[in-house]
Amino acid sequence: MYRDIMIDLKKWKDSNRRKPLLLTGVRQCGKTYIVGEFAKECFEHYVYLNFEETSSLSSIFEYDYDVKRIVAEIESYFKTRIVPGKTLVFFDEIQECPRAITALKYFCENMRELHLVCAGSLLGVAIKKENISFPVGKVNRLQLYPMSFKEFVIANDRKDLIDIFDNWPEDRPIPELYSIPMKKMLKEYYIVGGMPEAVATWINSHDAAEVDDVQNEILKDYSDDFSKHAPSNEVTKIRWIWDSVPVQLSKDNNKFVFSHVKEGKRFADLEDALEWLSEAGLVIKTELVEKPEIPLSGFSDKTTFKVYMSDVGLLRAKSRVSPETIMEESVLFDRFKGAFAENYVLNELKATGKELYYWRSGNTAELDFMYEENGNIVPVEVKSADNTQAKSYKQFCKSFEPKNGIKLSSKNIAGNVCEKTMTHSIPLYLCWNVSHYTKQ
Repeated sequence: MYRDIMIDLKKWKDSNRRKPLLLTGVRQCGKTYIVGEFAKECFEHYVYLNFEETSSLSSIFEYDYDVKRIVAEIESYFKTRIVPGKTLVFFDEIQECPRAITALKYFCENMRELHLVCAGSLLGVAIKKENISFPVGKVNRLQLYPMSFKEFVIANDRKDLIDIFDNWPEDRPIPELYSIPMKKMLKEYYIVGGMPEAVATWINSHDAAEVDDVQNEILKDYSDDFSKHAPSNEVTKIRWIWDSVPVQLSKDNNKFVFSHVKEGKRFADLEDALEWLSEAGLVIKTELVEKPEIPLSGFSDKTTFKVYMSDVGLLRAKSRVSPETIMEESVLFDRFKGAFAENYVLNELKATGKELYYWRSGNTAELDFMYEENGNIVPVEVKSADNTQAKSYKQFCKSFEPKNGIKLSSKNIAGNVCEKTMTHSIPLYLCWNVSHYTKQ
């Protein structure tokens, strides 16, 4: 299946400043698959080491950090030659071999000509837990997310629609010829999400029940990871928070409240458990910024935030929302529909590399998201239906006069001025392409 990150992998391959590449991402988001496809497309040979699957491989790194010796022993074990420039070497589940992580420094310094990729789903968790010496400044990094809606559309054999919308003019209404299939696929994406196995199951069967089975297996695997990898005294707290995320998203003011996780619990009680989920990539936090200035990271309130799930399909499965509810747009789903749309937009914008925050003015106004782009702050308002009346967005624009802003909804595309802000009203199914409009 097509993944946008292949473009970045090819850039890394040919970069003059190439170092060993660390590919991170939530478990089962497709890291092993995409590196294998990268190897097929761009290299003559591929050597794959999985430290979780074959733990004995760790012994190769126990003696010293002489990279020539390490490579020679890998060649001997796999009965192959490793030729820099022609061979891709992949260290998978590298968190299971701490000395291999440290060895990346020496590969960078003494064998940079070798194309070396490493990946670890729980690397951040492992480094903190095992106190691993990480080779700061000696690796390049890429983050892989679950499949985006754009990638989902391409997987559904509708790349023609992505090509059509790549440069769609803002002053031309989108006809039903294109909008109807995109709206239908967006509903399907809310059901399936972007975990590659769930997407592949949907493409092959179009059976939502089979997709449910895949998603529930993934959620079970994540839950098992809590017991296997988290500190024993945090496991129960991690489960409390994990189960609380869909509930908190469904509230009108979906700021994350620790007392809603467990009565009587406070920030200090649950902070480490939430941080574990964040480092594992299972949840994504957006922090409050009350007075937006650049850089937004310098003005955020790290004690006030919202928490989202890493994949909208897993949010649906964990919330036990039936596929029929989404496809038929039941009125009973109206409140939670907004949470789905917001989580979807968060996932889409994160996948394009945007660091997201939100804004609130007392108890009178709240903006869903904002991010920095080309030295400007871009406000984002999300509506799950076609009602784009947004008092909070208007108040934000009046107070801070951003150059560009975005309203995402089920309405057709349009551009207009709100206060002094050029506001781009874009259908939710075009969220993947918002920068095409804000950069103009």
